[in-house]
Amino acid sequence: MKKLMTLALASVAILSGPAAAEDVDSIRMGYIADYFGTSIAAIATEEGLWAKHGLDADLKVFTNGPIQVQALNAGSLDFAYIGPGALWLPASGQTKVIAVNALGYTDRVIAQPGIENIAGLKGKKVAVPEGTSGDMLLRLALKKAGMTLDDIEVITMDPSTVVTAFVSGQVDAAGIWYPFVDVIKTRVPTLKELSSNEDFFPDIAFPSSFIVSDEKANDVEVIKKVNAVIKEAIDFRRENPEKAVAITASFLNVPEGPLMTESTLARLPSSAELEQLTRDGKVANWFDTLAGLYADFGKVENPVPAADFYMGELYAQ
Repeated sequence: MKKLMTLALASVAILSGPAAAEDVDSIRMGYIADYFGTSIAAIATEEGLWAKHGLDADLKVFTNGPIQVQALNAGSLDFAYIGPGALWLPASGQTKVIAVNALGYTDRVIAQPGIENIAGLKGKKVAVPEGTSGDMLLRLALKKAGMTLDDIEVITMDPSTVVTAFVSGQVDAAGIWYPFVDVIKTRVPTLKELSSNEDFFPDIAFPSSFIVSDEKANDVEVIKKVNAVIKEAIDFRRENPEKAVAITASFLNVPEGPLMTESTLARLPSSAELEQLTRDGKVANWFDTLAGLYADFGKVENPVPAADFYMGELYAQ
């Protein structure tokens, strides 16, 4: 009898632990190599959250959101991370959002010493990664100053090239984000920060998000598992800010300093708060506002309502 009891207890322990092998779903998930683009994936890996929630995650690094959406549409990725600058993609019906990551304030319009304001960019060379949050902030800052992209010389390049171009003086300004701004500051400490996301809050919020491919969007059970990982990692990051930075820096094999700076440049609602904000319609309002801006900028002709591209009911469960 004692032996039977021991076997029974062992069975209970096994069942209450990580998901059994037959219940594990394999996913391919993209991330971007900065703090908010990586921290959830890094924490989930370090803390064993993938296995805990029945997932085997193949993580793939990308330089921006639009490239990840291309990978989703090509069938080489299931889930991905995007900043607010790439929200035009779900707003144009190309993918769906499953969860909010953070409300970021990492984006900046920066300029070489001597350029004191946005008006001073007229006729200047401005580098920007197209379709990113840096691109969006640049457009917003120009609009606020009564200008458009036609008033500047836009030079499209990827983030790492922006750093090189700015440091070498090949461009006069850039729409870019931390930690790239910090990297540039080490070489050009007297650069000017002309605009920030915070200049437009609370009228406009800048949520980064997790998205799903159209093919995977119907797999509700897998999305629930991914959301469970995201929620637990979000709360860990919020409650353990220094440890979260250390985990992310180790994951990326980079110094902690720039990531620590970046980690302070966002509002971090808890998963419970994001669930309530979703139920209240606030998250959908953030997305609809950004989609409207993309329509104003000519990026999206007829934006899809957030109710159609944000899977909020599933997140709020």
